[in-house]
Amino acid sequence: MGSATVDPTSALSMLTWYRRRNRLGDLSAATALLFLPLLVLTVFTLIPLLYSGYLSLIEWDGLSADRPFVGFDNFARLFESPEFGQSVRATLLYTFGVSVGSVAVGLAVALMIGRLSRGQSFYRAVYFLPAVTATVALSVVWKLLLDPGSGYINVALRQVGVQGPNWLRSTTWAMPAIILVGIWKHLGFNVIVFLAGMHTIPKHVFEAAAVDGARSLRLIRSIVLPLLAPIILLLMIVGVIDGFLVFDQIFVMTGGGPVGTTDVLGMLLYRTAFRFFDLGGAAAVGWVMFGLVASITLVQWRLYGTGTRGVG
Repeated sequence: MGSATVDPTSALSMLTWYRRRNRLGDLSAATALLFLPLLVLTVFTLIPLLYSGYLSLIEWDGLSADRPFVGFDNFARLFESPEFGQSVRATLLYTFGVSVGSVAVGLAVALMIGRLSRGQSFYRAVYFLPAVTATVALSVVWKLLLDPGSGYINVALRQVGVQGPNWLRSTTWAMPAIILVGIWKHLGFNVIVFLAGMHTIPKHVFEAAAVDGARSLRLIRSIVLPLLAPIILLLMIVGVIDGFLVFDQIFVMTGGGPVGTTDVLGMLLYRTAFRFFDLGGAAAVGWVMFGLVASITLVQWRLYGTGTRGVG
């Protein structure tokens, strides 16, 4: 009984066919899984983005059939407007205060909660509650709290002999009050993220540092901050994006006043689109906001890369 021989050429051909078939199957499965997300991304992100770019180059009130092409005139009018410079300053001030403040305070609170042996879940829930509450509702509550006459904050200050300021109607105190509310709103999210990051740091790292005699501040500066640097970068980027998108909080609490001290770019976009019915100008404001956010994010990435090279 002779043994059967296998043609090596045919065996290689079958193996090639089998691999090609698997690749085609994997491609079909990937296409099927990605189709719906790509469709949603195209319909709700890419198409509106391209359409807003088109709107920024035309003059249109949203109703008339005439849409004359004006090129970059909308951007030129925007840059020449004194309101634009004021809105950029207010937006940058709010964004810087909230992003830096919420990250710094969030890290401090996370470090304190992380030291607790009991009740961590309770404190995480308490601090995270404002992050999942509607901003409009929170803004209404804070507006009542900051009322100069009957607000609980000024009432409490009067009990200790201090005359509280007219918070939201003062050119001096309006923006600090708005920033403090923004920090309070974003604090819970940052605390949760920092706690999750701290749990990924191996305990033996802290034990070894303690054996070497490192104190609390030394541990934070030499271990916690370097290892949490990617998380800090993430939260700063998220904070910058949220800061530039702020609208409802300002709209409810100050309406952009007093005297434009809290008139952020979101308020300028709203007025341009829905009060002056200048959709082209509003689209130009939106694209300027996008450019500023992208530029600041790139700078953050650059500084983060320089910082990590220095640490290494």
